[in-house]
Amino acid sequence: MEKNQASMQGPALKDWKLEAILPALGDRTIQFINESVSKKEPFLVYMPLTSPHTPLAVNPEWKGKSQLNTYADFVMETDAVVGRVLEALEKSGAADNTLVIFTSDNGCAPYVGAKELEEKGHYPSGPLRGYKADAWEGGHRVPFIVRWPGVVKAGTVCPQLVCQADCLRTFADLFGVKLPDNAGEDSFSLLPLLKGENNPIRENAVSASVHGVPAVRLGEWKYIAAPGSGGWGTGGDQSQPIQLYNLANDLGETKNLAATMPDKVAQMQNLLEKLITDGRSTPGATQKNDVDVHRFPLTNTRKK
Repeated sequence: MEKNQASMQGPALKDWKLEAILPALGDRTIQFINESVSKKEPFLVYMPLTSPHTPLAVNPEWKGKSQLNTYADFVMETDAVVGRVLEALEKSGAADNTLVIFTSDNGCAPYVGAKELEEKGHYPSGPLRGYKADAWEGGHRVPFIVRWPGVVKAGTVCPQLVCQADCLRTFADLFGVKLPDNAGEDSFSLLPLLKGENNPIRENAVSASVHGVPAVRLGEWKYIAAPGSGGWGTGGDQSQPIQLYNLANDLGETKNLAATMPDKVAQMQNLLEKLITDGRSTPGATQKNDVDVHRFPLTNTRKK
């Protein structure tokens, strides 16, 4: 990686510039929306932004705008592109009948100047511990913002546990499509929450660090089957082989309760093993894992 411009170097078109990609995504999305509305056809837009991931290809008009660093400039440019798309949706007349979801795949990467931002009083992970690649909350707890006029009440916040995998069953329910038993094995419908209910749609969720360390949620509890972050750095108390946190009163994962709550640890470990052996977290027939699952902590015997 050179100056956060690309993780993998390779051949490219002559005189190719990365800066044009983000504006082009906005332009093409707006064009597609307008064409679809003019044809009076329902439409689905999947807009996978290249930002604010590396390469930090910031256009000249945004350089220095944040007065923080290049990454923050890119976040601002990203926000502006999303704003353009939402404005175009409004102008098209389709906004009141359109569900919009804005989310991210992971937390902020530490190598884009996270420490520099923190020194200037801006914390990209907020109160969360860790960054992208970590099993801690800073690696996986991301914004999930929804706009759906007439259904989702503006300005509301839902405290329930959800995953991006839940989009699959949500869309299926929205269109009245029944998923086969071997599809969406870890997907729960968000429709009750979107309509204002506040009961859990899922009790648990599993995530993993870049090196495969699993973290499992059960309500307010979180178990990590390793001593550190499982990410690019170790961190954490290496004398404790596993971690247990109560996120209801310790969102920053500062108090490891594993040594003092062995029964809760056992419950979380049994849950993780059940989710692996069942091959799913939704009701239904057992599904076979499509990869070999390595059990953690790594001292345990590996199983399939």
